[in-house]
Amino acid sequence: MSEAELVIRDDPAAAAAELLVGASGNVALTGGSTPRAAYERAAQLRPDWSGVGVWFTDERCVDPDHEHSNFRMVERALLQRVEGATVHRMRGELGPDRGATEYERELSDAFGGEPPHLDLVLLGLGPDAHVCSLFPGDDALAERERPALGIDTPGMAPLVSRITLTLPVVNAARAVVFLVTGESKAEAVERSFAGRPDPNAPGSLVRPGNGTLTLLADPAAAARLEDRR
Repeated sequence: MSEAELVIRDDPAAAAAELLVGASGNVALTGGSTPRAAYERAAQLRPDWSGVGVWFTDERCVDPDHEHSNFRMVERALLQRVEGATVHRMRGELGPDRGATEYERELSDAFGGEPPHLDLVLLGLGPDAHVCSLFPGDDALAERERPALGIDTPGMAPLVSRITLTLPVVNAARAVVFLVTGESKAEAVERSFAGRPDPNAPGSLVRPGNGTLTLLADPAAAARLEDRR
């Protein structure tokens, strides 16, 4: 854990909401039930999101109103409850390749052709230690040029193709925050934060070069890290 700050809370979603309330610039949001609770709380605490660009870490290749859409979840939990945010949706309905190309174009337009430097990236962590839609052992983990990729075959359900940010974009962020809860994630947390970088644990490859790295976790998710202390 020497490279990351560990913050253990009974309700880490509340801590993530506080970060979002104070966020500015360009923020990338993730899917998942725990982040949804953070978004709902942030919407209550901060009705005005002027000056914030909302991006997405990944998306399933479904229509934006589909039950598996990350955008649909974020829209309902946060975006339709606040004003002023500039939303940059991954167009999953275009399919993985075209959708990724369109998102690359949007990133390029926003960042002037320079590599994207997001101000905050909020990440979840899968039980297999995947992040975004970057799964263990996938060739996409080795991508160093493109900011977004299409993933034809995801490593876990729902088994629909995806669009994802790549590791260089995540690691170029000024702040990266993992939000992880539950005993089922404890092994993935250990593999990601207490071991060596390993493509079989994509979370272990998230190490911002010039930014900060924080793990917000509940006691159950952080149990194996606590045991190492």
